[in-house]
Amino acid sequence: MRRMRTVALWVLVALVASSVPATAQGQRVGAWVDAVVAVEEPSDAAAVRRLEAGDLHAWFSSTANPEVANRVRGSRALRSVVSLGQVNELTFNPVGPVFPGTDRLNPFAVPRIREAMNWLVDRRHISQEIMGGLGVPRWLPINTAFPDYARLADVARRLEIRYRHDPDRARSVITEEMQKLGATLVGGRWQFRGRPVTLTLLIRVEDERRQIGDYVAGLLEGLGFSVERRYGRAADLNPLWIVQDPAEGRWHVYTGGWISTVIDRDQADNFDFFYTKRGLARPLWQAYRPSPEFDRLADRLNRRDFRTLQERNRLMARALELALQDSVRLWLVERQSVWPWREELELVGDLAGGLSGSLLWPYTVRFRGRAGGVVRVGVPSILPEPWNPIGGSNWIFDTTLYRATQDYPLIPNPHTGLPERQRVERVEVTVKQGLPVTKSSEWVSLRFSPTVRVPEDAIIGWDSRQQRFVTVREKHPQGLEALVKSTVYFDRDLFRKVQWHDGNRLSLGDILLGWILTFERADENSPLFDRSYVPTFQSFMETFRGFRIVSEDPLVAEFYTTSWTMDAELMTAAGSFWPVYGFGPGPWHTVALGVRAEAAGRAAFTAAKATEKKVERLNYVAGPTLSILDRELEAARAENYIPFERALDRWIKPQEARQRWQLLSAWRQGRGHYWVGMGPFLLHRVSPVEKIVELRRFGRFPDPATKWLRFGEPRLASVTVSGPRQVQVGAEAAFELRITEGGRPYPSQDLQEVKYLLFDARNELVAQGRAQPAGQEWRVVLGREVTSRLRPGSNRLEVVVVSKAVSVPAFGSATFTSLPGR
Repeated sequence: MRRMRTVALWVLVALVASSVPATAQGQRVGAWVDAVVAVEEPSDAAAVRRLEAGDLHAWFSSTANPEVANRVRGSRALRSVVSLGQVNELTFNPVGPVFPGTDRLNPFAVPRIREAMNWLVDRRHISQEIMGGLGVPRWLPINTAFPDYARLADVARRLEIRYRHDPDRARSVITEEMQKLGATLVGGRWQFRGRPVTLTLLIRVEDERRQIGDYVAGLLEGLGFSVERRYGRAADLNPLWIVQDPAEGRWHVYTGGWISTVIDRDQADNFDFFYTKRGLARPLWQAYRPSPEFDRLADRLNRRDFRTLQERNRLMARALELALQDSVRLWLVERQSVWPWREELELVGDLAGGLSGSLLWPYTVRFRGRAGGVVRVGVPSILPEPWNPIGGSNWIFDTTLYRATQDYPLIPNPHTGLPERQRVERVEVTVKQGLPVTKSSEWVSLRFSPTVRVPEDAIIGWDSRQQRFVTVREKHPQGLEALVKSTVYFDRDLFRKVQWHDGNRLSLGDILLGWILTFERADENSPLFDRSYVPTFQSFMETFRGFRIVSEDPLVAEFYTTSWTMDAELMTAAGSFWPVYGFGPGPWHTVALGVRAEAAGRAAFTAAKATEKKVERLNYVAGPTLSILDRELEAARAENYIPFERALDRWIKPQEARQRWQLLSAWRQGRGHYWVGMGPFLLHRVSPVEKIVELRRFGRFPDPATKWLRFGEPRLASVTVSGPRQVQVGAEAAFELRITEGGRPYPSQDLQEVKYLLFDARNELVAQGRAQPAGQEWRVVLGREVTSRLRPGSNRLEVVVVSKAVSVPAFGSATFTSLPGR
């Protein structure tokens, strides 16, 4: 929810922002380098050539092109890291079956046709032939390299087998459904109301999606459809599929791509995000119509409305099945992405997000052996969408850059996905007794309680008319209980050391404005009401049970909810009390300018509301809305404006407001934009025409530059399985597992789980269980009662290894033939 997430003055701000102070001990603080200049480079091959020539230091994208990847690995001038969090998919337009006001048919409005596409597409062809082995076939909305896949391996493998490549079945189902729609096959070509059925495919050209798009287009043409192939880069196709209303019928299929920027240890919310209107405040998402059962399941999983691990697994299993039946997204392949940079540069990448997805790149990017310097990076697309903190760009090309301007209370470990402290001293988590929650970190305390009561003075709502918070005592006089209470103890000197880039200091007003907007934007009587935001808000309110500020300075805050995860570290709720919204940092004074503009009907934060109201979407860094924000700044400064003053005047005093508007005016005059963060880099220059974004080191960042340099190589496991090639039905069979790390045995104490799945000749799951340690190796013993269930033929033993040191499972397998018993 809330991830929730004069000239003389200008000279002062410039000196504050670009000076290079050190701590009393002589340590450098903030970023290691002086600046990062991002330029547009969409081609992986061209990027590698520029890296080798020294024109770029890093490319903040990845390649899954085998030729380019091999060149990177073979170059003495380059280094690279492999990530596992990127996926290619097909996004379908679900509107129809006839686009409104037209005679044009959209077959993909029919769920059964979308489901049949799973049988039509050969994912192994994509991963092996198109991607040269740098891809892993994927059928499901959970990542095969993340913990949930290992946890649900038996369910996942059954579904993958059920939906394996079967073009004849696909043709049969699609033909049946097309005839139900009134379409006819004339001379091998589909027609509807006397016209050919033409499908428009939006095909990205920057990477392997061009070949994937052509492959899918050919398959559809083979079924009798006419296909218009519309090629383009992100900036070309983005307005069509994600900005405009899909009911306009300008496209049918988009070759999509997503990246998990961190290792997601709990993917239960993926169904809600990818398949329901609660996912994003975008016109496409608002057109999603999942079945009532799937919608309920997705909502329950998003809210963690379950009490045991067994119940969760049961809900997840059914949701995976319904996701394939719905298939508004057809998951195709996970990239084994190679991220290149020059040898003299040091970076910390994320196992899931690589370089651009890593939250740690701004804290760790540096030239080996020295501080300072300017790093030039290539990005496939510069500024494809507007930047604003509440409803701005979600493109990885944008988030890669603006995340460098924000800071966090917690930062995920790039190898495990568990959060590490950045602005938090400790967190106390209290969970209702019986929930299967564990913890791994010393800074988190975990206790269980028979009941978790919410205090009467906790805030649970907002009265938009009276502009005041509503307490639990008012809304629930009978009392209220939660499942989880998180008490967050922020750094004691938080408000003295954290500074916004324009020279203002962090205050409680920055934090509480975010809470007001959480409620205000869902109120139909408010000028800030955003229809596209309502489903997200409703889902949040079903689990939210209140928050309370226990101490203002030092900041101690409590959060109450009925939503929970299996890791206590992921329930700390620190982000709920941090002024970073879903799309960037948000000090109260810059957010307030957008609030004023939207309330006056001049612009809107989200794409959906901008489309609905026929106004511009707010952009804090470039474009026509800068002049709108200029007018709001002039008015706000003249009246010394405090947003929602009745509620916030306790925390925002006139003197603070006066300083905020004064320093922001100087910032706008000097920098030319309204993007104000508090991260290790500030946004210095934006040039949409030249396609350049320049980030400058923020010299007043409070941490030593060495703080995040403790991460080495991830301890990835590998497993080989050996055993008999032939097994007699009804006889015991033993298989040896060699689990290693860099060629050495993986310490058994660092392994969380080693389990096996046994599939017979019909690809049916016969047995599953846990392997047992045997010295430096592991062993799977299939007893007589197991092998007696096998029929003669080829069988497959699959092994899943889960490490405690990294959250990426390892997989291995062996085949054997079962022979009739004697």
